Amino acid sequence: MANYLAQFQTIKSSCDRLIIAVEDVSDLWPSVKEGFEERLPLKKALLSNKTRNTVNVENLSAEFILTTDSRLRSRFSQELSVFWFREPYATVVLVTCEDLDEFKTILKPRLKLIVQNDEREWFIVFVSKAHPNNDQATKMAKKIYARLQVDFNSKKRERCCKLDLQGPDANFWEDLDSKIVESIRNSLDRRIQFYEEEIRKLTEQRFMPVWSFCNFFILKESLAFMFEMAHLFEDALREYDELELCYLETVHTSKQRDFGGLEHADDQAALLNPGFKPLTQVVQDDSFREFEFRQYLFAYQSKLLFKLFRAVEVASRGYSFIINFSKTLALYENFLPFCFREVWVITACLAMIKSTASHFDGSHATADGKEFFRLQGDLYSLSRVKFMRLAYLIGYGVEMERSPVNSASLSMLPWPKPAVWPLVPPDASADVLEKEKMVHQSSSRVKHFNIERKPLPLEPSLLLREANRRRASLSVGNASELFDGRWGDGSGLDGHLQFSPAGKVHANLMSRTLSGPANSENSSLSFDRPMRLWEIHVAAEHALKRTISDPDLLKSISSLPDFEKKYMELTKGAADNYHQSWWKRHGVVLDGEIGALCLKHGNYDLAAKSYEKVCALYAGEGWQDLLAEVLPNLAECQKILNDQAGYLSSCVRLLSLDNGLFSTKERQVFQSEVVRLAHGEMKNPVPLDVSSLITFSGNPGPPLELCDGDPGTLAVTVWSGFPDDIALESLSLTLMSTFSTDEGVKDIKSSDAPVLKPGHNLIMLELPLQKPGSYVLGVLTGQIGQLRFRSHSFSKGGPPDSDDFMSYEKPTRPVLKVHKPRPLVDIAAAASSTLLINEVQWVGLVVSPLNYSLKGAILHIDTGPGLIIEESQMIEMEHYRKATDHMVNCSGLNIVKEDACSSEVCEKLLLENGQLSFPDWAGDMTTVLWLPVRAIDNMLARGTSSVNPSRHSVVDGMRMIALKLQFGVFHNQIFERTIAVHFSEPFHVSTHVVDKCNDGTLLLQVIIYSQVKASMKLCDAWLDLQPGFVHVGKGDGRPTSSFFPFVVSPSSRAAILFVICVGNISRTDETEVVKTDSILNIKYGIEGDRAVGAHIPVNIKPEGKDELLFKIALPLQRPVLDPCLAVGFLPFTFDCLRVGQLVDMKWRLERLKDPEEIQSFLSKDELLYEIDANPENWMIAGRKRGHISLAATQGSRVVITVSCLPLVSGYVRPPQLGLPGVAESNISCNPAGPHLVCVLPPTLSSSFCVPA
Repeated sequence: MANYLAQFQTIKSSCDRLIIAVEDVSDLWPSVKEGFEERLPLKKALLSNKTRNTVNVENLSAEFILTTDSRLRSRFSQELSVFWFREPYATVVLVTCEDLDEFKTILKPRLKLIVQNDEREWFIVFVSKAHPNNDQATKMAKKIYARLQVDFNSKKRERCCKLDLQGPDANFWEDLDSKIVESIRNSLDRRIQFYEEEIRKLTEQRFMPVWSFCNFFILKESLAFMFEMAHLFEDALREYDELELCYLETVHTSKQRDFGGLEHADDQAALLNPGFKPLTQVVQDDSFREFEFRQYLFAYQSKLLFKLFRAVEVASRGYSFIINFSKTLALYENFLPFCFREVWVITACLAMIKSTASHFDGSHATADGKEFFRLQGDLYSLSRVKFMRLAYLIGYGVEMERSPVNSASLSMLPWPKPAVWPLVPPDASADVLEKEKMVHQSSSRVKHFNIERKPLPLEPSLLLREANRRRASLSVGNASELFDGRWGDGSGLDGHLQFSPAGKVHANLMSRTLSGPANSENSSLSFDRPMRLWEIHVAAEHALKRTISDPDLLKSISSLPDFEKKYMELTKGAADNYHQSWWKRHGVVLDGEIGALCLKHGNYDLAAKSYEKVCALYAGEGWQDLLAEVLPNLAECQKILNDQAGYLSSCVRLLSLDNGLFSTKERQVFQSEVVRLAHGEMKNPVPLDVSSLITFSGNPGPPLELCDGDPGTLAVTVWSGFPDDIALESLSLTLMSTFSTDEGVKDIKSSDAPVLKPGHNLIMLELPLQKPGSYVLGVLTGQIGQLRFRSHSFSKGGPPDSDDFMSYEKPTRPVLKVHKPRPLVDIAAAASSTLLINEVQWVGLVVSPLNYSLKGAILHIDTGPGLIIEESQMIEMEHYRKATDHMVNCSGLNIVKEDACSSEVCEKLLLENGQLSFPDWAGDMTTVLWLPVRAIDNMLARGTSSVNPSRHSVVDGMRMIALKLQFGVFHNQIFERTIAVHFSEPFHVSTHVVDKCNDGTLLLQVIIYSQVKASMKLCDAWLDLQPGFVHVGKGDGRPTSSFFPFVVSPSSRAAILFVICVGNISRTDETEVVKTDSILNIKYGIEGDRAVGAHIPVNIKPEGKDELLFKIALPLQRPVLDPCLAVGFLPFTFDCLRVGQLVDMKWRLERLKDPEEIQSFLSKDELLYEIDANPENWMIAGRKRGHISLAATQGSRVVITVSCLPLVSGYVRPPQLGLPGVAESNISCNPAGPHLVCVLPPTLSSSFCVPA
């Protein structure tokens, strides 16, 4: 079967679609060809894949070919079994017939012969030429077609369809498509089964000597190619994957074969070009050379993946394949051309990048898009590293940026390992001299700020030693010859040249006498001495030119500008793709390499932008070692561009790095640059964030606690990262509330211009008035010359015992707590009981500081209406003692009391303009302030009787004192309160008629109630009676028995008995009877304590004999024995009252006495009457008030009639008749009127009645 390999490749190249054979029995193909071919490709086809699952295939390519075509001539059976994939998948038999006998005798036997082959998938298309208007021909065509169906259709399958050339054919074409698809599906299933069986047989023979991989390959790829023609790309891809696995297993287990890769242009990868070499050229025995065949398999896998629109998977597989195949190439490196592995990887990556980019049409924002660009970046990065290795070998390493990323990539990349290192060509003397000049003239670029660093290596080991070691006649032990015994530290010649400031080599090390070609004809040292570095570069360059066949790659290493152009292209391609992928940090790192090349060529703007991205990444990740390598380059660009703000920021960031990364001298240079710019060159202020250089923190321990409105001083620790002292023009700090965001931030400033020393600095900041809340440190701001800096950070530190240690607090600890307006002081009345009204009394105010000093406090006092302060008296302040120290012994009349200012701590104060100042001794203790006040009430007190026991309200004696206390260091704290003080008369008096004697004498008992918490001594009492009453017995108005003086205890009562009788009233006193009350006069003394309540008035000395006089009005009512007038309510004239119905209310008025026996104002013949009715219940239809004539003779009568209208139903109070000019004691209600009357709802109106 292996003999058919060439024919197999030819068939594959010429057959790219499914074949549908056309058996033209009746020469109909020219007539129907156009219509048939318009159906291709098949729009929809349901096929079965290898796992017998249905797959919907769209636009299935196919081709109609006549069976008489030379492409379908008969083949040998063995050949058919191998190349069955190119055989027709369906056979269309075109027939027509117009005579039934002809069908039976000629057409039918021929058709039987055609369809007798069971391996064919066939169906018959009967073409009718009958015209629709020709009924006879039409009927005959139908009979023949019916006969055709009977003969060739089966129960399971219909194999016939009819095409009318002269009629409509819409249904026919759908039927044709379905029959073609059905035939293709059946053929495909049968052939898949055949190939699987053949492959299974070969697989079972794998470990037999006669087994051939070529036979297996032809069968496997035939199946894959058939799947590809049927657009079953997934199945085809699976076959190629299995074929690759089988080949790799065969390679590892079979005998050693030629690897390949030694022909011209093999250095150019053919990962995406399956036809770069015919398989007949790479076949070896019963298999294929690995180098070409693995690329061939991957090319077909990529082709299928592209057809599946899976460019991302192509890139992923391609990157993995390049890495793995590069390892395989390393195994055969001794047999391959010099640097063949590196060149192949570069060309493979570039080809993969170009092809996948042209096929990828996804969105950048999707996950597939980001993964695709990540793979593109990896391919660019891999080709970049390999390209840099080639450039280093030919001497361009001296021009490469020794950055961390380049060092990390190249120092881990091994050198090429040829069997023998290439030698210098005989005619390369000029090239050797040029390379030698390049090596000697190269010098490392001096970093900005004169920073000295040992250059990072770009080689895994010393190239000079590695190249000479691989020379055939030089052993490893001759290293002393390489360096002339000068260097033993392993840094190598190249490293020494780069690190040397002058970049020169001593003449005794590199003698110019040995600078010629190593293999010159006249030199006897051609194999005795080691090659020089520049000779190694020249030899490598000439060997690479023989290896590289790609003109673009060859041109990129022909000169230094071309190398840098290609290097920039690869680096920028990797960075751009990484920026669009998940790995944005890789792109930023490569931006640094772009910046280095731009800096070298003077493109400082682009270099600065690139370095800024790199520095931001390194700073964010905390990679300070890497940041120390890149940040000086950024500062250099900014200085050249005159970007003062950026340059300052870079200097500050350099100072912020760990101290071990730069020497003290270098850090001092950074600081001098900052100071120079801040004080000299900058015209406008520049803001700068120095959070990593200057940090701050509150002092350890509890936070500073202040009350609302209090000022204070806050101590803050500031850590300076500057290496020397630095003077600040100003320094301020913001405080942020932890609970309320509405307050915003508040600035606190340092009063002087501080000088920050390296390490810790303790700064004292004056706090203005703050609102209540918990505050944390916010932002530290300050100014150095024209530089305005700010810092947000708390983190900085070394070990806990070092000077630069500061704790990092998470969450931030509050440094200041301003308490809410809590009670800092309390002022309350010293006594809660009442004081004497209209007398000068001491009002005690207890002032209690609540953990807050009242030193220097000022109290403003404002009395309300009805209360005055006796300015003639001094205000007293004394230490407050509890009320239990002030007790009154009522039984023994022994008053335990302190005299004014008799305590140990007492002071008299003067009230000026309504305010007084507290003495210093009263700042931290509870004191009581005694104010001499007088409550003024000009109304005469009134007593009550047992008939009318109502008493006065307590509010009547209440007076207000408004207090305002200003305290605190700056009198910023204000406490305001209004104190209610209760005043009352010393007594309350009620009267009660104990007995009424037969002779008209009345025993009047006067009960005296004490209203104060003090002992009252009653010295005397007399009663001045109102007109109409007279005393019986004594004429001085004293009580019947005299027990004066006697004591009334606090809150107790006493009674006095008076004997009175009703007297005659003269006509002059008639008008005054109603207005005049009796007056009770009481002389009394008081013994009480001001700390408890009422006490001796301030203006009376305690040992004095002055007595107080109390007067109270007692209203006495003459007893009513015989009324003068009688008012009677007359009954209604009907039984019920209704709403809206008028009713007459009648009252009868009768005079009961003669005019001589009654008072003169009752003997008049005219009386005033008034009707009192609730307007919500009644409407008066007449006069509510008027005069009525009543004769003055006894027994005279008159009836008062008023019409009323009830407004509501229910039980309501009826209108009442009143006589405003007559006292109730002179009126007798007989018969009495009803309290309530029943009012019915209104009657129903017929207007609202609805008949049933």
